[in-house]
Amino acid sequence: MRRAGLLVWQAHQLAARLVRPGVTTADLDAAIDGFFAKAGAIPLFKGVPGPYPFPAATCISVNEEVVHGIPGDRALKPGDIVSIDTGCKFQGWCGDSAYSHAVGEIRPEAQRLLDATSGVLQLAIERMATAAKWSEVARAMEEYIAERGFGMVEQMVGHGIGREMHEEPQVPHYVSPEWLKSSDFPLKPGLVLAVEPMVNAGGYSVRRLGDQWTFATSDGSLSAHFEHTLAVTRGGVRVLTAPPANDDERSFLAQFL
Repeated sequence: MRRAGLLVWQAHQLAARLVRPGVTTADLDAAIDGFFAKAGAIPLFKGVPGPYPFPAATCISVNEEVVHGIPGDRALKPGDIVSIDTGCKFQGWCGDSAYSHAVGEIRPEAQRLLDATSGVLQLAIERMATAAKWSEVARAMEEYIAERGFGMVEQMVGHGIGREMHEEPQVPHYVSPEWLKSSDFPLKPGLVLAVEPMVNAGGYSVRRLGDQWTFATSDGSLSAHFEHTLAVTRGGVRVLTAPPANDDERSFLAQFL
């Protein structure tokens, strides 16, 4: 899974270098799709069943779009924020990650949203190292976002990941009484989760757009999305979609660049 995670990390680096005014979301998708092909990795998103098979290697969502945006001819503009979500399967194992980027100079509120969303993911990583159950992490995430005046999306959640992209358990970033009674789970070594907070500048509510895939904020406010694939080990939490940490990992990636 670490090798799949490294490929996902590198794919994001390639796309991030392209993020600027005038670039289309299709350009970003093509860079990631091409890299996965060169590495012999299978794009996880392409062909996912839904209203119709998802047509791209990435979900790219701009401004008020929350998740599952379909790449196309939309050109990025100064002041936009763009969320790129992608994953791949390599040698039978999956990795999944998302980043949100500023396009040129953005408004202070938009930057606060990006900082809060990346910050709450980092908080989750830190709390997973000591928490006994996921509810402890989810409650801390919910409080962190509420304190900053933003809305944590509740309609979409994270997920277990391994041989398949979506595995049990479901991983909410908030706590409800119903979920707490029936679906909380322990954080034990061997568990691998895709933790992916989606945070809105306004309320938490979302709506599905006409393409039947994209979700956007109900109130038209901005949204941001960050995600890592995280393994619970006896030695702590390992970020499987983190940058290369040693020469072996750097050499593994270099062969595909």
